Amino acid sequence: MNQVTVAGHLAADPEVRFTSSGQKVTTFRVGARGRKGETVWWRITVWGEQFDKMMPYLKKGSPIIVIGEMSKPEIFTDRDGKPQVSLNLTAQQLLFSPFGKPGSEGGSAAAGSGEAPAARHEMAHAAAPAFGQGHEDAFFPDAEIPF
Repeated sequence: MNQVTVAGHLAADPEVRFTSSGQKVTTFRVGARGRKGETVWWRITVWGEQFDKMMPYLKKGSPIIVIGEMSKPEIFTDRDGKPQVSLNLTAQQLLFSPFGKPGSEGGSAAAGSGEAPAARHEMAHAAAPAFGQGHEDAFFPDAEIPF
């Protein structure tokens, strides 16, 4: 099992569908900044109703953190004939991100509270250990990477 943590923003509102057997499936795309500054797009799949209470708050542009199991990447050719990679993640945890833009919907309470940027930065660093040590670059894209 390949467990992955993705921090980014929703590309569009989540879409809800049902399988032929009646099982609920919610999908959405998340854009995350890669190491070289490019955007990496992830297709997120949520099975069942486990995150239904969060869904009304997730809109296009909302910052989010997704922890889940990564499927094998799929390679396809786009309309222009260029090879593209499709990255898929089955969500096991969804978290509201404390790293939204100040004043944006879906951000943390601190984002629009008038706190100084340094206070928000300290709050973000305090939250980092919950996601595991050694992955700060995934949550702090402007941080210097020591390698």
